[in-house]
Amino acid sequence: MRKPRSTLTATAGMAFAAVLGLLLSLAGPFAGKAEAAAGGIHVSDGRVVEGNGNAFVMRGVNHAHTWYPDRTSSIADIAAKGANTVRVVLSSGGRWTRTSASEVSALIGQCKANKVICVLEVHDTTGYGEDGAATSLDQAADYWIGVKSALDGQEDYVVVNIGNEPFGNTNYTAWTDATKSAIGKLRGAGLDHALMVDAPNWGQDWSGTMRTNAASVFASDPDRNTVFSIHMYGVYDTATEVQDYLNAFVGNGLPIVVGEFGDQHSDGNPDEDAIMATAQSLGVGYLGWSWSGNGGGVEYLDMVNGFDPNALTSWGNRIFNGGNGIVATSRTATVYGGDEAGTGGTAPNGYPYCVNGGASDPDGDGWGWEDSRSCVVRGGAADG
Repeated sequence: MRKPRSTLTATAGMAFAAVLGLLLSLAGPFAGKAEAAAGGIHVSDGRVVEGNGNAFVMRGVNHAHTWYPDRTSSIADIAAKGANTVRVVLSSGGRWTRTSASEVSALIGQCKANKVICVLEVHDTTGYGEDGAATSLDQAADYWIGVKSALDGQEDYVVVNIGNEPFGNTNYTAWTDATKSAIGKLRGAGLDHALMVDAPNWGQDWSGTMRTNAASVFASDPDRNTVFSIHMYGVYDTATEVQDYLNAFVGNGLPIVVGEFGDQHSDGNPDEDAIMATAQSLGVGYLGWSWSGNGGGVEYLDMVNGFDPNALTSWGNRIFNGGNGIVATSRTATVYGGDEAGTGGTAPNGYPYCVNGGASDPDGDGWGWEDSRSCVVRGGAADG
């Protein structure tokens, strides 16, 4: 997503290219899959897993920390709604105030205290090549190296999303080499974390550039520990487009996450139902944009009004409580004590979380009934 005061625009050329991009195929199944070393969040057989090998499917929300650093309760509020992941917007100092190493440490601490995985991203790269104020992936890599002291030892809890939407619609073919170079730079500096890389074309990859080159980018990582992130807005306004894109990665054994999406947008009407349903059926993670604070005409992307966790918008209610939503499908990472069998984990009061979330709580008291026993609805009155 662009900064709060911007809106996305679409052209007929983009729409046409989106169709062409969906017809492109990946370079073929990735052969000789070397795996990342055990320990920490990593990729195994095309899936995101924890250090113990247990599958981890992201179900979460984006939070615009760098624009709202005073909203220190947001990570806790998001976690209380049932998310297992928070994607946190940081700045390398190129466009906004630099997020310091101590601030990164504090954010990681908040994630850990609230039992969510932190996906940390540098937002200054948004639209590079088209937006003259954007910074490069190479500069983003320098930032991560500069805050490495805050990241060391946090591989179980942190995914490093190198740069948000790192190319716009100009010179986007440079994405492949720039991404490989940034990955190499980070590995050479000793970062062992799972890395996440966003698609070009403002994250939507309508040109098929990431889709076509993903296998070679993955192979360029000596740790084989890179996750691909597609942002789904107006380009993905039909179920077929959503399914084709995600299936192309899953079918080729390449890890994919929907790193941003909304229920409407200025460049078209994304099919959020298809995005969530397809992600759930494929075991793919998704991270909705965004908790609160959007401006410039895209306020409809706020999940809560004014950062108030008790003021869900229609979009917030959809992503948290709707079909294939966060409440029903999120599973706490096992590093925090979540259930390896995927049954939902245990609430602080000792009772199991409900697998079916709010669907099992018709009276709204925070308690449900499953498998002949009481269970706690995530984020409900009994979850504390």
